[in-house]
Parts: sequence; structure tokens; C-alpha cells
Amino acid sequence: MNLPIVYHPNYVVPLPEYHRFPMAKFSLLHQMLIADGVAEPGQFHAPTFPAKEWICQVHHSDYVQAYCSGTLDQKAQRRIGLPWSAALADRTCIAVAGTILTAELALKTGLACNTAGGTHHAFPSFGSGFCIFNDMAIAARILQQLGQVKKVLIVDLDVHQGDGTAVIFQDDESVFTFSMHCQANFPGTKQKSDLDVPLPVGMEDDEYLQTLASYLPDLLTQVKPDLVIYDAGVDCHAGDRLGKLSLSDRGLFRREMQVLSTCVGAGYPVACVIGGGYCNDMNDLVYRHSLLHRAATEVFQQYRL
Repeated sequence: MNLPIVYHPNYVVPLPEYHRFPMAKFSLLHQMLIADGVAEPGQFHAPTFPAKEWICQVHHSDYVQAYCSGTLDQKAQRRIGLPWSAALADRTCIAVAGTILTAELALKTGLACNTAGGTHHAFPSFGSGFCIFNDMAIAARILQQLGQVKKVLIVDLDVHQGDGTAVIFQDDESVFTFSMHCQANFPGTKQKSDLDVPLPVGMEDDEYLQTLASYLPDLLTQVKPDLVIYDAGVDCHAGDRLGKLSLSDRGLFRREMQVLSTCVGAGYPVACVIGGGYCNDMNDLVYRHSLLHRAATEVFQQYRL
């Protein structure tokens, strides 16, 4: 059996030319994983369109309706940072379904990866920072409601704090939110996760990995989650346009191996999403995202999941 990977062609939709969000990376990641022999075409699982009621378990129904129908006001759209289109609304929903599917596959096999996801700046009633609906929060809530999990640990290693996720679960002991991020970066106003670890500008590989190692094993022992949802943002790379940390490619791969080996080795299933990443060289960016799937493939084989 091979590592389950989730992808849908509709993960990519047109944006205006020169828009700074790297939309093409999702399909290019799918292509790279196949071209480099990391995955086979038959290894990918495609999500189906989710029920709107699922999204409304986390987000206010009037916000969901306004966004999906294209009637969201201009100020709210500017806060998101992506120009509305019907295709983008559909893409947003299918990406949410992709993370739900990834979580379900992780529960069955021990480890699964999406090729999108990580929209952690989406709040219950508004979107922000290229995030419209919070896929990780919705996946956690839906799996709880389906009776598949009780306790969820969200490990967010994107360079930006998972502020939307923190607010969604701020009074919910069934979901533990852990965000390790650059302190001097977006969002300007930080929210309160269950555990926030702010990092100084310029932190490099060894110190970053040592910091992570000082928290993650103890968190697993403390929380004892039925599922870990891992946001593997690569915008903490030294070459990222919107990050202020200094991890290398090797550091990112070591991080993925560390997170996945620690969790899977202790018997905790992990659903992975790719999170943020912004780079002028698209090939470099896609390779950085692929490090998650390369590491996950090794861990999957190592533990014979």
C-alpha cells in the first residue's frame, strides 16, 4: 500500500495576471510528485464537493452564503486578498473537502497528505490573508460530528500564526491548537492559541528543530489526540517572499521527518496540508512543498502503514 495523497484538478483556478498568490503551485506539485517518482497516478484520491452545511459547522451561514453567491462586500473581499469568481468559490469548497478526505484517509492508514489546504487565517465570519474557509477547522469538526474522532491536535508550523484557527477553537477543549510562527510577521494582531511559540526573525534550521522537539513530544503525551492535523507551511524558508525565518531545503525536510516520525511513531495518525509558501521561482516553491510528501512517503514505508 502507498501513501494516500489527495488532489483535485479544480485546486487551480485562474487569477489575474501577476497576482502574487501562487495558484499554479497546486497542479505543479501534483505533476512533480509523479515526474520525480514520489507518487504514482493511481495513488491520488479526489474529493467530492462538500455539503454547504459542513462548512457552516465552523463559519457563519450568512458569510458562507455571501461568499459562495458572490455578494460579499468589497471590503471583506479585499481582506481576503483574492478576487471573487464562481470558479474560486467552487475551488475553495473542493479544497475543504480535500482536507476532510485527507483526515479520513489518515484515520484509516495512519498518514495521508493533501496537495492543498492550510487556510488558517479564515475566521468564523470573515476571510483573511488568502484564506476563505478554514479547511483544518472544518475537517476537525466534521470528523468529530461523524463520531470518527473526539480529540484533535492541530500542529501549525506555517511561518504565520494560525489566528483564525485559534479563534474558532478558543473555548473548545476538544481541539488543541499549537502554532509555532515568526513573531514579527502577519498577522499584526496575534490571537491566543492553546500553545503559541513565537520565533525571532532569522531563526535557522538547528535552533528551529530543537525548539520544535522541546514541545511536540510532550504535547502528544498531554493531548493524546485521535488525530493530528499538520499544517506544513514552507514560508519559513530563507528564500520565501513573505517569511522572515531562515530554514533551508534540508531543514524543511528534517522538519517534516521530525513531525511525522514523532507522531506516527507514537501511534498518532496524521493528516497533512501544505500551508503557505511564496517564492519568485515557482519550481523552487513547488519542490519545497513536495518535501512534505517525500518525507511522508519515507515515514509511511518505514512504519509499514
